[in-house]
Amino acid sequence: MTKGDYLLAIDAGTGSGRAVVFDRDGNQLGAMQREWWHKTDPRYPGSMDFDVEGNWALICACIQGALEAAGISGSDIAAVSATSMREAFVAFDREGREIWACANVDGRAVDQVRQLKTDFPGVERDLYTQTGQTFALGALPRLLWLRQQMPDIYERIDKICMLSDWVVARLSGVIASDPSNAGTTGIFGLRDRDWLPSAMSRLGLRDDIFPPACETGTAVGTVTAKASAETGLSTNVTVVVGGGDCQMGTVGLGVTAIGDCAVMGGTFWQQIVNVEPTLIDPEMNVRINPHVITGLNQAEAISFFVGAVMRWFRDTFGQEELAAVDDPGQAYTLLEQKSANVPLGSYGVIPIFSDVMRYGAWYHAAPSFLNLSLDPEKSGKAVLFRALQENACVVAARNLKSIFDLAGTVPQHIVFAAGAAKSPHWAQMLADVTGLVVKTPRVKEATALGCASAAAVGAGFYTDLAGLGREWVNWDRTFEPDLSLKPDYDALGDRWAAAYAAQLALVDQNVTTSMWKAPGL
Repeated sequence: MTKGDYLLAIDAGTGSGRAVVFDRDGNQLGAMQREWWHKTDPRYPGSMDFDVEGNWALICACIQGALEAAGISGSDIAAVSATSMREAFVAFDREGREIWACANVDGRAVDQVRQLKTDFPGVERDLYTQTGQTFALGALPRLLWLRQQMPDIYERIDKICMLSDWVVARLSGVIASDPSNAGTTGIFGLRDRDWLPSAMSRLGLRDDIFPPACETGTAVGTVTAKASAETGLSTNVTVVVGGGDCQMGTVGLGVTAIGDCAVMGGTFWQQIVNVEPTLIDPEMNVRINPHVITGLNQAEAISFFVGAVMRWFRDTFGQEELAAVDDPGQAYTLLEQKSANVPLGSYGVIPIFSDVMRYGAWYHAAPSFLNLSLDPEKSGKAVLFRALQENACVVAARNLKSIFDLAGTVPQHIVFAAGAAKSPHWAQMLADVTGLVVKTPRVKEATALGCASAAAVGAGFYTDLAGLGREWVNWDRTFEPDLSLKPDYDALGDRWAAAYAAQLALVDQNVTTSMWKAPGL
């Protein structure tokens, strides 16, 4: 490799920040990751702040660690791009300093959602037809909250942008937004792929706080001297607009054509199908997002906190497994090995965590396991672990069916990626539950690979982002469904749905507390 031939992807995820180095052919050479948590401001229930200074320091450490792991220096990088959790956004003042930031499922704007629905009846549905988003995770209620609760900060806002844009701004000093991530704010148009200032002014909010919209793969500048000192990157490195983690991940999976389908098995599980720009769900059950590929949208359903629940289970019940390994991620493998002989149905145990997605009225039951046996062989941690894996697939299959019905098409296969796809057992289970072929890529963490492809386009190495995604993806394994098992999984899903409805009723009666509830419900 010659100097300046390498690519750097930065991922500001829900549960961690990381940096990954690739060569110009899409081969991963080095990576570093640091876990982080988002703090609640005790003054504001439901809040989830994003620590820009602390998390930037972690990202800088990840960049330096990834360069070291790849055996190269910062001057060897040709271009860098960024991806991130979506919905989260950062507010800047006129000097380009961050003055407020929230993480993706920040839920402080409960009263503001109710106020918007009361004062502007029908506006949420109207905006959904333009943006594919509801108030559940959108920026409008949060901006109204800022105006009411932190007016001094609200008045100082010069620009807002998403977390991937924030990383680009930290590196280059340029604030811009890409459609895939900005599209999750609910104030960004699906068809014209630009901000909707009229949505703000219609609700009495400022309409002058939007940066330029730039397509993924656009070079916006080079690394500043300040960012160079912090990260070790050369000031000659090109900084490239990135995108939302889910859409960027689908590029890394080659999911770039109409009808392509993917399940991203991370902290949240996202079930995605590429659709035409005109498609909208009249029931408002699924969200529609701009893809990073111009002229293409994605219908998406989200299973809430699937990876986070597995992490909670590991940390709570897997102390023995954690003590036996050097890498905490290996504890999942040990737990899965112990659950290998648990039969389909997990002895009737029913996990109650994420519901299927109902975007217009989105909330979940209280976390619980139902129908436990007093026989320890039928309710121990191996059984519960298997039940959680089954449940993740059941919810994913039901979410996918709602998208297939909406789009009027069923794909030839599902691409399964991210952390959960490292488990062949889980991939086979997903195939059996859905009745569809499941393919796993060689690079499971496809989000970083998609981000590197954006950097490659911005560096001028390639011109076609969609084509590059298809070129770079390499398949690891293909899992054929055992169709004889599907009736049993369908019955398991029906039992889960009935139990979940009863658990939602307990939340409605204030007997139990929802795992998560969209603001204003």
